[in-house]
Amino acid sequence: MRKPVIGITCNTVLAEGTMLPGMVRAFASTDYIHAVAKAGGVPLLLPPVADPAIARSQVIAIDGLIMSGGPDVDPLLYGEEPLEKLGVVNLCRDEYELLVVKAAAELKKPMLGICRGIQIINVAYGGTLYQDVSQITGCSIKHFQTTAQREALWHTVSIEPQSVLATILGQQAIRVNSYHHQAIKNLAPGFIVTAGSKDGVIEAIELQNEHFVLGVQWHPEMLAEKSPSMLALFEKLVKAAATQI
Repeated sequence: MRKPVIGITCNTVLAEGTMLPGMVRAFASTDYIHAVAKAGGVPLLLPPVADPAIARSQVIAIDGLIMSGGPDVDPLLYGEEPLEKLGVVNLCRDEYELLVVKAAAELKKPMLGICRGIQIINVAYGGTLYQDVSQITGCSIKHFQTTAQREALWHTVSIEPQSVLATILGQQAIRVNSYHHQAIKNLAPGFIVTAGSKDGVIEAIELQNEHFVLGVQWHPEMLAEKSPSMLALFEKLVKAAATQI
């Protein structure tokens, strides 16, 4: 039997300082690719497209989906005007990823959202975001770590003991890396919060009573090479995706 194919959403960048400057390129961090392969899946990069039919065909072609990290989500998508601390947005990627999440939800494809990924899943299902963690009352932890070591563990996270996440990680308290300044505000219908930081920021969510949909605010793909518990997140996705074959 073939291995499960795991789609990884891509970001886009305007290439400068290359042999062909001015070209827009689609890319994803190799950390995602290595984590999926190490977990037993077949990584497949999904470039953003504007055609809903093509986006749906991409989802049909895969067995599981990783919504990867990246820039801020356009607040107009959840009914808010942009505020002063909003960062860079990628409107084409936003529109594409909404199509992908909705197609995956309809087709009941398992999903793992990472950093921006947890945020766009929440928006796609009807939730909202804080455009910057400074909007969160009591938020005191620096959530965008200042170290060149991306695998460095920056702050602690508490996990709900009865959650799928706790079962996967085998722990109720962990240390994570952290590279975000936006966060979930209003939780989308059907989801529950399954982890949080000590200052009240939502760090993980999962869909109740449905197919496997889980989001984390940290970057487990950067930790999976050395951390069995972080690799377990990808192994769970691959196992869930195997039911699609």
